[in-house]
Amino acid sequence: MVWKYGNPVQIEFGVDSFAKLAELIGNRRYALVTYGEPFFDALASRLKNTAGAPALVISDVAPNPDYRLLAEQTGRFAELARQPEVIVALGGGSVIDSAKVFAAAGGDFGKIKTFLESQKGAEQLSAIPIIAVPTTAGTGSEVTCWGTVWDEANGKKYSLARPNLYPTHAVVDPRLMLGKPLLLTISTGLDALSHALESLWNVNNNPVSANHAVFAARGVLDVLPKLVKDLGNIELRERMAMAALFAGLAFSNTKTAIAHSLSYPITLRHGVQHGIACSFSLPMVLRSVHGVGGICEDSLKQIFGSDLARGADDLEDFLGLLGISSNPAAYKIDRREWRLLIEDSLQGERGRNFLGSGDRLIEASQIVRLPRARIA
Repeated sequence: MVWKYGNPVQIEFGVDSFAKLAELIGNRRYALVTYGEPFFDALASRLKNTAGAPALVISDVAPNPDYRLLAEQTGRFAELARQPEVIVALGGGSVIDSAKVFAAAGGDFGKIKTFLESQKGAEQLSAIPIIAVPTTAGTGSEVTCWGTVWDEANGKKYSLARPNLYPTHAVVDPRLMLGKPLLLTISTGLDALSHALESLWNVNNNPVSANHAVFAARGVLDVLPKLVKDLGNIELRERMAMAALFAGLAFSNTKTAIAHSLSYPITLRHGVQHGIACSFSLPMVLRSVHGVGGICEDSLKQIFGSDLARGADDLEDFLGLLGISSNPAAYKIDRREWRLLIEDSLQGERGRNFLGSGDRLIEASQIVRLPRARIA
């Protein structure tokens, strides 16, 4: 077997690790990318008191960062007399992904657009260092070198992927995740589960990423049902943050696969939140990969037990207990559209990462069963 694994991000993990952020910034000019909400205003004020005022604050980040808003925000960097020496991304995946766009754009979103649409002009892109401070447990963007960019006007999704866009540091403070609402906690937690499993049924899997994925998936499956009943529990938040981080470390080397490839048109066409859109199909995919062998099957059996058919049922029940249906019809996707989505997604970049059989996946898509009753 020939494989490789690498991740250059320095991780600061632990309750109250936010206090280390000023030291990591040092005397550098910094831009702050965050959300314009009271919780984040308070964190920004704390940071200002210890690290000084930022050269620029971008606080109008929206879910699913889109061409139009990103172009306008990038223009604010161009108006600065001097570009920041570091960007602090304080928030969820949308904030960290936006920060990667700003880091690469150097004040000119046109360079990003050209690169995304043609894969040309990489030499024109910048690489301002990023310190990522996630406030949700799910996306793993704090330890990856890519960010998702949406062109909603044309119904397209791109991935800005550059080796020099790994954050230099990830500051993971579970205290920042306290108080997150139920649906956000579920959606981000399921996003982490998807990252872990997607890194396993993946042509790029390797022993290190697989170990990370098994740890992450077991963590989410154990912790998330407990956390939804006790959202203020710092110990559970810490365990969920750890699971999400390890899921990020897993797929940072493999990228995602078929479930994510399916999710993007579902989000664009039907408005399904990303964490749900990329996770409700996981039982279907798990049913389809039974018998593939190798790292994938060995790792899945460590998570779900030796009977993966039963494991797929258990996973479907797990989602059902969280109030998430595995039936595409629940998201207004009829049988014909679902079949076409699967066929199209297998041809996409992420779909080509899938190591399973397309025919078996379509066969698994025909299985319909009722999960256990919902409790969340």
